[in-house]
Amino acid sequence: MLYGIAAAATTLLLSALLTGVLRVPALRLGITDRRRRRPLPLSGGTAVALATVLVAAGADAAGLLPLGAGVGRMVVAAGCVALLGLAADLRRLRWWVTPAGTAVAAAFVVPYEETGVAAGVAAVGWIVVATAAFRALDHADGLAGTVGAVGAFGAAACATAEPMDGLAALLGVLAAALAGFLLHNWFPARAGLGAAGALFTGFVLASSAVFVRAAQGIGAGAAVLYALAAIGCADAALVVLGRRLDRRAVTRGRPDHLGHRLRRLGLAPRAVPVLLGAGSAGGALVAVCVHTGRLSPAAAWWVAAAAAVLVLVLVRRPVTPVFRPRQRVASASSQVSERLRVRSG
Repeated sequence: MLYGIAAAATTLLLSALLTGVLRVPALRLGITDRRRRRPLPLSGGTAVALATVLVAAGADAAGLLPLGAGVGRMVVAAGCVALLGLAADLRRLRWWVTPAGTAVAAAFVVPYEETGVAAGVAAVGWIVVATAAFRALDHADGLAGTVGAVGAFGAAACATAEPMDGLAALLGVLAAALAGFLLHNWFPARAGLGAAGALFTGFVLASSAVFVRAAQGIGAGAAVLYALAAIGCADAALVVLGRRLDRRAVTRGRPDHLGHRLRRLGLAPRAVPVLLGAGSAGGALVAVCVHTGRLSPAAAWWVAAAAAVLVLVLVRRPVTPVFRPRQRVASASSQVSERLRVRSG
């Protein structure tokens, strides 16, 4: 217990330090996102991955927090997925490259001897989907870090109930790394997570859930997996449904995610991660109760119903920005000037 607290505290401080130190290199290398019309360095992803891997591997090598062979493979595979995400941050990759790479990494992680071949293949598909859904949450300040930390605590509680101490320790370290990153990512963010950190976090969370539920009932397992990833699934469903209704390409980026639409309803930037973090905590609580037998798997339908209501309420909300009165006048004036310039030319 004492070693776990020390590892978490070390990871939090290391993640916060690395996120700040790597901001300048990220800006110089062009590893940035565009928010509020300014470049946002994506140093948090590298910091979260490095802090988690270094502390977990160091504690395992010292014999303080043994991870086990299966969890060790997961850490290595997650590191490879983070490198793939870093490549996506550096340059634009084709949309299928990161899911394909995630699938290859997941194929080496799934415990087929416990799940069986058919369920193992389904688990690989779930890891790919859940990882991609979590990556999409990195569209608002504080959102991905908050949801990821809550999900890590929920998965750690499930692992502790088994008991799977090595996996629980890894998830606790990941939650601490995300907390350290959030010190720089809360609105207004000074650093972002990026594809490297989002893919790393999503992969670890999805793979951990598969490890926890391996060789157990399929119905209860599906309920636990979904409840832990409910917010990411709701965001993905909202994006796909909204773009299909608007007859737009699903793979083309657009400000139509959960955070964007909630901001359109008038929520403050700091309220969005708090609200969705609370929703993630509710899903994690249901997952833990189902996993420990305190609730039946049918309880996950309530989580799915709440997510469906959220999607249906938000899917028809407009996603184009609304100008304030002065901005609207300035925009109209610029459009008139542009038309006159074109005509005179």
